[in-house]
Amino acid sequence: MAGKYSFAEFFSGGGMARIGLGNSWKCVLANDNDPQKCEIYRKNFSDSHLQQCDILDLPNSLLHKNIDLYWASSPCQDFSLAGNCRGLEGKKSSVFHPWMEQVKQAVCAGHAPKIIAFENVVGLLSARGGSDFEIVVHEIASIGYSVGALILDAKKFLPHSRPRLFVIGVLEKTDVPSALSSASLSSGSARIQKAYDKLPDALKSKWVWWNIEDIEARSTSLVDIVDKMVPEKLWFSEERTKKLVDLMNETHAAKLNMAKKSGKLVIGTVYKRGRPDNTGKIVQCAELRLDGVAGCLRTPRGGSSKQTLMIIKDTHVRARLLTAFETSKLMGLPEWYSMPENFNQAYQLAGDGVAVPVVRFLAEKIFEPILESISIAKAA
Repeated sequence: MAGKYSFAEFFSGGGMARIGLGNSWKCVLANDNDPQKCEIYRKNFSDSHLQQCDILDLPNSLLHKNIDLYWASSPCQDFSLAGNCRGLEGKKSSVFHPWMEQVKQAVCAGHAPKIIAFENVVGLLSARGGSDFEIVVHEIASIGYSVGALILDAKKFLPHSRPRLFVIGVLEKTDVPSALSSASLSSGSARIQKAYDKLPDALKSKWVWWNIEDIEARSTSLVDIVDKMVPEKLWFSEERTKKLVDLMNETHAAKLNMAKKSGKLVIGTVYKRGRPDNTGKIVQCAELRLDGVAGCLRTPRGGSSKQTLMIIKDTHVRARLLTAFETSKLMGLPEWYSMPENFNQAYQLAGDGVAVPVVRFLAEKIFEPILESISIAKAA
């Protein structure tokens, strides 16, 4: 049923969460302050209800309605290991606080969403010794929600390694289906368990362990998303490719040599990173990945280089940057989705986004069953 459930999307970017939720969900509000991302959002969703403004300037009255889900994918640079690790005190990630103020005002006005979902990098769990994660859990729990967290990696669904943390809160009075959660479950991700162990007892009493079924193995590999229509001018010159190869240490050079000797067509990805050498000096290295999965798409603003695609056949090695088409496929975007024409903008949009099938999985396995349970309880 189209528009059966409603949601508000904060830090909406290009609307990837909206696509992941699917046709059963109706967007009643979207908010972002990045002009380029808002332009793409409007281009793809003419009825987007988009409010282009800082979260501080968003009229709270727009949230004074019955909304099933608040989804927020706030900037992650300050939690990322590739960034500055300043956490909630950082310039970007500190927007969590004004967002929560918007949520609190809506709740106080009698318009509490049934579910709150906050997505960010896994580094949030350990940022500033775990204190930032405690703040996030406390802020959501303090306004009447049971809270839990889980880690999902996009590589379960796509040939793209992108682990992300999802903090999910549900109104305390909600009768959550027993198959979805447990008030006391000692299992779970080791990283989440470690973060949970640091929480004060008052927050542990409001914690819920989200149970999700095993995810079916993905059927696609990196080779399946490679753009077959790449102009010759986008390929690196032999000299540039050689310089990239020369940055590989013994381990990654050995990977490359094995791929050459295999006699097969091998497709991998390369990231340039700063690593300490034997003396502790940071030097630039090229790290090759050949498991059929791309490394996590990261933006330059997050402190990382652009990802390079490497094609190996016998002794011949070619390299180039990922195309906008490939980044869209790695995020699970549909064919109809219109990416920015500018490559840097397309890469930025994808690197800041949330993988579409991960959102669909959460909607199917957690959000929709909870909302269906609420609907059945009301009808009884």
